[in-house]
Amino acid sequence: MTRSTLVMSRTLAGVLSLCAGVFIFSLQDAILKGLSGSHAVTLAIVVRSLVGIPILLAMVHFESGLGALRTRHWKLLIARGLILLVSYTTYYMAFPVLPLAEAVALFFTSPIFVTLLAAVFLREKVTLKSWAAVITGFVGVIIILRPGTGLFEPAALLSLLSAAAYALSMVLARRYSSDESTTVMAFYVNGVYLVAAGLVALVFQSLGLTASVHPSLDFLVRAWAMPDLKDLLLMGLCGVIAALGMTLLTHAYRLARANVVTVFEYTGMLWVPLWGFLFFAEVPKFTTVIGTIIIIAAGIFAVRSAKGP
Repeated sequence: MTRSTLVMSRTLAGVLSLCAGVFIFSLQDAILKGLSGSHAVTLAIVVRSLVGIPILLAMVHFESGLGALRTRHWKLLIARGLILLVSYTTYYMAFPVLPLAEAVALFFTSPIFVTLLAAVFLREKVTLKSWAAVITGFVGVIIILRPGTGLFEPAALLSLLSAAAYALSMVLARRYSSDESTTVMAFYVNGVYLVAAGLVALVFQSLGLTASVHPSLDFLVRAWAMPDLKDLLLMGLCGVIAALGMTLLTHAYRLARANVVTVFEYTGMLWVPLWGFLFFAEVPKFTTVIGTIIIIAAGIFAVRSAKGP
C-alpha cells in the first residue's frame, strides 16, 4: 500500500468515525434537553459516567490491555478531561433556554475554533482565505444571536464557550495521538466527568446554591433528586452513548488531520432539527436557519483552505 493510499484510507476511516460519533451524540442532546427541566446536569453526568466505566474498561482491555491505563501522560489526559467537562456542561446548560437547533448551530462554530487552534498548537498554516471564512462564520453567529434586538439570550454564549473548549480538546487529541490509545483517552475523560461533576454538585449543595432564577443556572445547581425509572434509564443510556461517541470522535481526530475531518462535525445538523421537531415541537427561526447556513459554509471553507505543516 502506497503512502497516499494509506493517508486516504485513514482519512476516510476518520470521517466515517466522526460522522457516526456525531449521530450518536445527537441522540444524547435530545435526551438531556428532555431531562433539563427536572434534574441537575451534574446528576446526569455522574450517572452516565458510572454506566460508561465498565464499557470503557472493556474497550481498553480489547484495544491495548488494562495496563495502558498506567500512562505517563495522565496529567495531560486529566487536563483534557476537564476541558471537555467545561465544554459539555456549558453546552447542556444552554438546552433549557435555547431551541435545540439554535444551541447546536452555535456549537458548530467548533470547526472554526479548531482551525484557529490547530494553527497555534499543531502549526497548521491558516491562509487569508481561512481568516476570511472565520470572520464570515462569526457573522453567522451574530445573525443567530441577534444582539441589541431584545431577543438576545445570554445562554447562547454558553454554546460558544462550549465550542471553543471542545475545539481545544480535539486539537490536543490530535497533538498527542501517537502516545495514547483512543479508548485510554476516552476512559480518562469519563473518569474526570465522574469525579469532577460529583465534586461540583457537592460544593453547590454545601454552599446552599441549589436553585437559580435562570433556567441554565438552575440546570447546573439544582439539588439532586432520585429520578424515576424512565429518567434513570435515559441517564444510563447517555453513558452508553458517551462511551461510544467520545471514542469515535477521538479516534477520528487521531486518524486524520484536524482541519480535514472536523468539517464533518456539521453532519449533526442533519439530525438535531429533526429531534427538536419530533420531541419538542420546535421549528427553527428564520435567523437560525440563515445563520446556520453561513456558519456551515464558512466552516467548510475554512478547513478546506487550511494548509498542513
